Amino acid sequence: MPRERARPERHERDERPYRQRDEADLRQPLGEEMFEAPHPQRARRDVELRLYGLNAIRAVFARRPQAIRKLYLSGNRIPALQPLLAWCVANRVGYRVVEEADLDKLAASGHHEGVVADVLREEPASLSEWLRELPEGPQLAIWLDGVGNPHNLGAILRSAAHFGVAAVLMPKDSTLALSGAAARVAEGGAEAVPMVRMGRSDNALTQLRGAGFALAATVVSGGDNAFATPLPQRLVYVLGAESEGMDRDLVAACDLRLSIPGSGKVESLNVAAATAVLLAAWTARSA
Repeated sequence: MPRERARPERHERDERPYRQRDEADLRQPLGEEMFEAPHPQRARRDVELRLYGLNAIRAVFARRPQAIRKLYLSGNRIPALQPLLAWCVANRVGYRVVEEADLDKLAASGHHEGVVADVLREEPASLSEWLRELPEGPQLAIWLDGVGNPHNLGAILRSAAHFGVAAVLMPKDSTLALSGAAARVAEGGAEAVPMVRMGRSDNALTQLRGAGFALAATVVSGGDNAFATPLPQRLVYVLGAESEGMDRDLVAACDLRLSIPGSGKVESLNVAAATAVLLAAWTARSA
């Protein structure tokens, strides 16, 4: 529990189906440039994201296949990814079968599960756009204030997808962004939960309340019991980072302050675990 405070590129080879290709052709060594991190000044860094992990890439393929720009996979992943490979051939999207060591370098991680892809980033919606499209009735959202750890973000997105959260809301000046590590930890949840960029906090509070939402600040201690307090049907949980905590003015501006009761043997839950508990508490009372 946090403290208070364009167009697809052409395939590099011929257009024969992947099953008919010469294995030696597909296993040509990759150049060192394929493993280099993008230069900070290159536009590509802003528009493309390197994803890895089977469920993360399957989720992109299921929801927005046109975003896939390149694909790298190990040979033992060919059977599991046949539909994606066939789509790549049909749409002239480059892919290559490579060794595990190559995938380790491409992902900068050993947790790639045999597949890496370069995909177009999805731009966050504005708060106004999101509210305009939001259906009536019970809705739950998460406001992340200062949360930046990619593994925490990925775990939050996974829980949010599981419980049907409508969006993750990000402050105007937040540097929070989806990364390959976060998407892998999310296990497909990054494609299921929209990320929304807010404007000024006071304007965001007004807009959310105008749409019928109450805001609940989550604090380590001193808040109402998160399991016993009546929760509105349209709610935004506001969560902060563990070290810096949540902005005090933002806590004061919220309608509720909630704490998760525990044994006291540890100070609190981390932000990702706390999120899962809070989402379950709201869902149980809204069912």
